[in-house]
Amino acid sequence: MSFFIKKQLIDTAVNKGDLKRKSKGDDGKGRSRKLKKRMDEEISSDSENESAYPNKQLQEDEDEEEIEETPQEKKLRLAKLYLDQLREDEDKTAEQESFEADLIAERLQEDVLEQKGKLQRMIAKELIAPDPAEIKLLRGHKLSVTCLIISPDEKYIFSASKDCSIIKWEVESGKKVHKIAGGRKGTEKRHVGHTTHILCMAISSDGKYLASGDMNKLIMIWDPMTCNHLYTFKGHKGAISGLAFRRGTYTLYSASHDRSVKVWSVDENAYVETLFGHQDNITGLDCLSRERCVTAGGRDRSIRVWKIAEESQLVFHGHEGSIDCVQLINEEHMVSGGDDGSISIWTVNKKRPVSTVKQAHGSHGNTGLEEPNWVSSVAALLNSDIVASGSHNSSVQLWKCGQGFRSLELLFSVPMAGFVNSLKFSNSGKFLVAGVGQEHRLGRWWRIKEARNGLYIIPLKRKVQEKEVVE
Repeated sequence: MSFFIKKQLIDTAVNKGDLKRKSKGDDGKGRSRKLKKRMDEEISSDSENESAYPNKQLQEDEDEEEIEETPQEKKLRLAKLYLDQLREDEDKTAEQESFEADLIAERLQEDVLEQKGKLQRMIAKELIAPDPAEIKLLRGHKLSVTCLIISPDEKYIFSASKDCSIIKWEVESGKKVHKIAGGRKGTEKRHVGHTTHILCMAISSDGKYLASGDMNKLIMIWDPMTCNHLYTFKGHKGAISGLAFRRGTYTLYSASHDRSVKVWSVDENAYVETLFGHQDNITGLDCLSRERCVTAGGRDRSIRVWKIAEESQLVFHGHEGSIDCVQLINEEHMVSGGDDGSISIWTVNKKRPVSTVKQAHGSHGNTGLEEPNWVSSVAALLNSDIVASGSHNSSVQLWKCGQGFRSLELLFSVPMAGFVNSLKFSNSGKFLVAGVGQEHRLGRWWRIKEARNGLYIIPLKRKVQEKEVVE
């Protein structure tokens, strides 16, 4: 009995082992089939992706190529990039240094030419006539404006008049900033300011001192910022007709109807010396940075260049009448105007004018008895080829100086009623200021009733600027 039971158990165990082996064999076949199926799907999907995105495959190939770069090749490539960068930086530096060197050389050359008086910036060809609507009129003086000056920073204008007052104007707004009122005759001792017609003004190149001269033989020094009176110079025996500061210094030159030129040291409140030579009333004076000044001698029909250090003078003749105004263009050239109606350009190397325009502002009077309109004021834009002139023919005229200042050509006229008694260009050349009155600054020969006593600010536009705005 036990024998049969044991055998049955063994058989059962054997059958179970077979079943286990079968189940294991079946499971292996199933898994292999699933793996094969999955691999087929992956292969098919990869092939689809390759056909759909060929660029991606190319990118992967390139990445593989980059990965395949050896360390030595990488070092070589980086070294080449570094050298290229250095070369590029060197080229930029050399270019910048060359540009800066050219700028410095150009500036030095301009300085040398300016000192020699041969610098001439060609600006006239760029100028265009201003629109009359853009011209500002500043009114505040009761009588004719006789003189004006522009501050070095071009923010303010100082004007003086036959009403004995000085007004400080703001250029941008056109408003009055301050007024130094004039006094009546006989109040000189108690009144701080002028009591007679003011004929001339000057301002130092740093804007520290303002000087004004009147018909009472007095030169008054003011603080331009506060308009406070500092001190008064006395010594001339006639009306003060011209004032100018030497650029970069506080040396003041004054001209008078007593036919003399005096030199003053303003910061030291001191008189220096007197120069004689003219045979008639001096009507105008100007100077730049050299230790010399130029004067117009009125009825003696001469222009004189005073060499202060050498204690000598150069005498020039050319006008047929009284020379009423003179202005330096640069250290070697000047422009003048007179009651003969002519405008002349001079060089210190010649005793006669190198260029003259007769009847520059036309003439007036009956047929056969015409007389030229007096040139009452001239101005020059420093170291350029532009000059301006004023008369009483209802216009201010701008002129172009030819090469070497050998000719004068009219650019355009700006309508303006009245006597143009003073003209000044701003240092930058952005605007021109005209002082206008009903009467001539030196007398009352006749009166233009329709004229307005005041200042006209004339903007000077250039063609180049217009093109830049359009772009």
